[in-house]
Amino acid sequence: MSEARVRPERFDAFRDFIVSTVRAFPDRHPGLVSHEVLLAPPGTLLYVSRWRSEEDLVAYAGEHWRDQPVLLPGEDEYLIEPLQVRHFTPATAAG
Repeated sequence: MSEARVRPERFDAFRDFIVSTVRAFPDRHPGLVSHEVLLAPPGTLLYVSRWRSEEDLVAYAGEHWRDQPVLLPGEDEYLIEPLQVRHFTPATAAG
């Protein structure tokens, strides 16, 4: 999951930029199981992606995927602060 803190006056433009960019991700990254863009106007946008395996995620995000977010060209011009990235794994049922 990556969290973007967006300049409020650029929020709509950033939303359009992200949605149009990630639209092609499933075709370009076969390990991507699902993804969605979540909005919390006027200043926060989340990109949540689910990957088939850690290897698929590494192929997309690089070897520093755990602590360095993937930045799209020009993305930082919309942001108030650096993009934050967090990774989650599914909880297993208690046995």
